[in-house]
Amino acid sequence: MLCRQLNLFVEASVAIDGSKFKAVNNRDKNYTINKIERRREQIEASHKRYLSAIDTAQRQEPTDFTEAKIKRLTEKLATLKEQMARLNSIEVELKKTPDQQISLTDPDARSMATSGRGTGMVGYNVQTAVDTKYHLIVAHEVTNVGHDRNQLANMAKQAKAALGASELKVIADRGYFNGEEIRACQEANIMAFVPKCVTSGAKAAGRFDKADFIYDANNNEYRCPAGQSLIWRYSTVERELKVHRYWSSHCQKCEIKAKCTPSPQRRITRWEHEDIMDAMQLRLDKTPDSMRIRRQTVEHPFGTLKAWMGATHFLTKRLKNVSTEMSLHVLAYNMKRVINILGAPALMEAMST
Repeated sequence: MLCRQLNLFVEASVAIDGSKFKAVNNRDKNYTINKIERRREQIEASHKRYLSAIDTAQRQEPTDFTEAKIKRLTEKLATLKEQMARLNSIEVELKKTPDQQISLTDPDARSMATSGRGTGMVGYNVQTAVDTKYHLIVAHEVTNVGHDRNQLANMAKQAKAALGASELKVIADRGYFNGEEIRACQEANIMAFVPKCVTSGAKAAGRFDKADFIYDANNNEYRCPAGQSLIWRYSTVERELKVHRYWSSHCQKCEIKAKCTPSPQRRITRWEHEDIMDAMQLRLDKTPDSMRIRRQTVEHPFGTLKAWMGATHFLTKRLKNVSTEMSLHVLAYNMKRVINILGAPALMEAMST
């Protein structure tokens, strides 16, 4: 509210992103089905190794050394038996959880993949919406969901309310690409800029992908690279979304069919609200610097906050407490930003009035 009064949010434009923050929970204290299976295999391998070592020791002449060794190995076998029983107990509890995951130190923390290949951490996914002009964090939320696919509309609406704007422009990376989320933004008078995920198997194989087929809204059909029309055939529901199917009857005679599809016909699927995606793609084409603006806006605050918080990041446990801790960090960050923008005397005067 103070920043609105100081006219720091005149552009009504934000960048949205999420980042993983470490929780007070070691990775060894977090369990999933796969982790339990791997740990069980390690215990079984150690069990066989200790049994073999005991057999070898028993075949030797009995001495104080061999007896001590057998006793030590027997104690290790008992420890492994206890660990296996504990794993079995954790597995029973794990199967009762909705996301098949248990964290022993902080029950709300979750194992999440990070940008490095094959790496991950146990922590929280912090979402922020950052003003593109002054880089103030206008909205934030701590979640324990490891991906961003369902966060766009939620964070955009929070940012819109915080800015007190009737319209809003939001920029996010392709991790937020979700048709229903982008549609929800449009219905809330929020203009989204999110690049589409590139998952085309045809493109990877060197064939034409969907982008090479031009949609004709007037005739409700697609035009293929060979100039043929792919007409509407039927509608269906997939993953709770209504989609339409299009294809041409000329595919078998097409001279460039090998560049298009190995199937009898090239079929195109179109979501019933695909026009929203098309309009957003047109906006992205007209503003090619959108992703550069996103990077320079939203990534720096995350780096600053993590530098302040240290290697362990959060000090508290449970989602409610972690959210409060994050709010204090965001408040401190925003105060420092406004001091850098206006100066301490101007901020103190604005706060006193």
